Amino acid sequence: MSAGSTPPGADATTGPEPAPGPAPTPRDLAHRARPTARTALDVGRRSRPGTGEPDAAATPQPGKLDRDKLYAARLQAVRARPYLATALFALHLVESRQTPTMSVDRYWRCYASPAFVDRTPVEDLASIWVHEVSHLLRDHHGRSDRLARDLGLKGPADRLRMNIAADCEINDDAFGDGLVKPAGALTPEFLDLPDGELMEDYFRGFSFDLRKPGLAWLDCGSGADGVDRDWELGPDGAHGLTAQERDAVRFRVAEAIRGRPGNAPAGWRRWAEEVFHPPQPWRQLLGAAMRSAVSGPGAGGDYSYGRPARRSVGLPGVVLPSLRRRPPRVSVVIDTSGSVSDRELGSALLEVAAIGQAAGGRHDQVTVLSCDAAAQAVGPLCRAAGIPLVGGGGTDLRTGFAAALRTRPRPDVVVVLTDGQTPWPAVAPSCRTVVGLFRRPSRYNENRGEYRPDAPPDWARVVTIG
Repeated sequence: MSAGSTPPGADATTGPEPAPGPAPTPRDLAHRARPTARTALDVGRRSRPGTGEPDAAATPQPGKLDRDKLYAARLQAVRARPYLATALFALHLVESRQTPTMSVDRYWRCYASPAFVDRTPVEDLASIWVHEVSHLLRDHHGRSDRLARDLGLKGPADRLRMNIAADCEINDDAFGDGLVKPAGALTPEFLDLPDGELMEDYFRGFSFDLRKPGLAWLDCGSGADGVDRDWELGPDGAHGLTAQERDAVRFRVAEAIRGRPGNAPAGWRRWAEEVFHPPQPWRQLLGAAMRSAVSGPGAGGDYSYGRPARRSVGLPGVVLPSLRRRPPRVSVVIDTSGSVSDRELGSALLEVAAIGQAAGGRHDQVTVLSCDAAAQAVGPLCRAAGIPLVGGGGTDLRTGFAAALRTRPRPDVVVVLTDGQTPWPAVAPSCRTVVGLFRRPSRYNENRGEYRPDAPPDWARVVTIG
């Protein structure tokens, strides 16, 4: 063995003395005296107190995030769901060793665990890409916040239930047609719930089952339930989308679905129709329209000699009438044509009772008439259950408008409850008009194409019912 070398494992005290080498230079001395900087990896490899073993909780997991594998899975997801391409490519990928699988935040960042990506097939990752971006497109974080506020929910268990309910809304029709069902994917069938419901319905439809403890580890991030996680970058982090950018992505996806509706499941088609036209609180809107109409200028006001005007003092021998407020007179026209269902007629009767309340509770000031192709008998409102609804033929509400305006005393407000499949008067009536329009899906005829009835005129205040 040559001098100056020590075999591995040999004791340096018993071995031969090393041969003296060249004298160290000042640069060598400075290098030896420089303290070694501790990297984050060295700090993470600290030992547990009282033992010489490394702390497993503080030791980073080996390996880096396989981005190529994730990008290949995203490309496969785009091929299977091309209408989601804009949303999938809008997600910014972030490596995270704290998220258990993959998750999203409300700012369109996707967090992925390297270990989870390594052990998951590309086909499953493609389905997970679609699942995570669906949380953001369907605004599950915003809906969870509103649901928690309405129901007074604050605990983490309630937010976990929201995450589970959101997963059920997505997974009931997410798989197939190029996307496999990942292992452990949560579906409504697993919770004995029906398919095709919304997150809010699923949330009310189940509670935690102690026989299914695996649900406790479900975590899709704040993009699914609205609760920020420790590993998320937050609103000030890099690569987050603004509110305008998020809406632009949703708009592009909705347009892609509406452009080729045959390629998307029913749940996505329904989402595309309602994402920028959310259901209206029509009862509140109809009540507000009624209150605005009956309290507007000229409604319920008339001249009366019961109390002379103050200006009569300046005109000796002349008595001037004064303007007095009276309960407004309302005329309600109900469409009873054959295209209106019994359920819609029942809704119309309920609204007639509410209209009487909006008119100040004076049912004697409310008249009701039914109309199909011709106006039927006009009668005062006593109670909604006693209103005769006669009709069942064609539809021409112009006769109903004319009959309502012929009633004496003349109405201050005309309210029309109809499905909209009628011609409208060419001239605006001399009083305010509120149209309650029953919601109708578009209908397609192979000879005429898509049938769309005439829209209500601009001079009417329109509220969609249902």
